[in-house]
Amino acid sequence: MASYKLSLSGLPFGSHQFNYHLNGDFFTEIGECEVCGASVDALLRVKHEHEGIYELHFDFSGTLLIPCDRCLDEMELPVSTSWEVQVKSGERYDDSHDGVIEVPASLRELDLQPLMRDTVLLTIPIMHTHPEGQCNPEMMEQLAAHEAIEGGDEEENDKHSAQGNDPRWDALRQLLDKKQ
Repeated sequence: MASYKLSLSGLPFGSHQFNYHLNGDFFTEIGECEVCGASVDALLRVKHEHEGIYELHFDFSGTLLIPCDRCLDEMELPVSTSWEVQVKSGERYDDSHDGVIEVPASLRELDLQPLMRDTVLLTIPIMHTHPEGQCNPEMMEQLAAHEAIEGGDEEENDKHSAQGNDPRWDALRQLLDKKQ
């Protein structure tokens, strides 16, 4: 298994570059995750110019394999994003400020895995579907049949509502009538 730890204590002053490859296992190690597979290259550039201050710049490019929200088949989602963060030595771990992470001065290594994982996962849009016409045709037929059934019920409900009579309340009205 690859190491995603950045040695803070032994990192000399200057600029440094590190390359990582994030595959499906990288994401499934965290437990429940919608990523089925991945091939994402991560480039990390680190500037260490002052004692206890590190500027990290991440560039990510590649693809994620995730389920389509419409047909549930796997789809490829391109990933192309970057993120910058400054890591400072301090008293305790604190990531409550945008763009700055404070880590205990005694910390010798910074685990990059959660930082990289979260950055890549944030590229997944809320709604992710195949381009129009590329979904599983069998599933699309099932969805169309289901929508037709639901659409019929909705039209019936609208008709009753227009008459001032909502069939969803009829059973309750019958109970009230029986009590009287």
